[in-house]
Amino acid sequence: MLERFRQFWTNVFKPVAHLLMRLGVSPDAVTMVGTLGVVLGALVFFPRGQLLIGVLVITVFVFSDLVDGYMARTLGTSSKWGSFLDSTLDRLGDAAIFTGLAVWLFGGGDDRLLAYVALWALVMGSVTSYARAKAESLGMQAKGGIAERADRLVAVLLMAGLSDMFNLPILLTLVLWVLAVASTVTVVQRILLVRRQALRDPALPS
Repeated sequence: MLERFRQFWTNVFKPVAHLLMRLGVSPDAVTMVGTLGVVLGALVFFPRGQLLIGVLVITVFVFSDLVDGYMARTLGTSSKWGSFLDSTLDRLGDAAIFTGLAVWLFGGGDDRLLAYVALWALVMGSVTSYARAKAESLGMQAKGGIAERADRLVAVLLMAGLSDMFNLPILLTLVLWVLAVASTVTVVQRILLVRRQALRDPALPS
């Protein structure tokens, strides 16, 4: 759903991208630094219950996902390696966010059930990405669904930050349950989409 705004935010961060290119920073370096910032923000602050600070730190770095891609295209250095690195580190960042929340909920947050819900949302988010990657490796498509990566990321960061800012833990509870369910539905949607394509063309590689 939110993927349609990707170009808008890319345009917003173009000046940053051009500055980094003038400084000789490579797209891969931006990818790695961005992921490191997200991971540290999530695993340092979330387990302490400092959700708002964690969200602010993560937000600073999460837009590197747009900057590195634009830099690679502009410099003409887009490659399979860059795409692989970007996608792999994206999964690492996502895992850190939900793991950080789960650690907090198992500890100071004192809500073991919600911690398991956060981990389920993490697993289903990962399966959503895997389903698309596997489908594309077989020559099929598995895009779309009600909870794509951008939707999940914006929702969990926004609600986690607001829940801490206004001391409304119900907001975090709601978003994690919604994401757990929505991510599960998205996995099912992608499975059914690939099944329909496979039935139309049984000659596709197994």
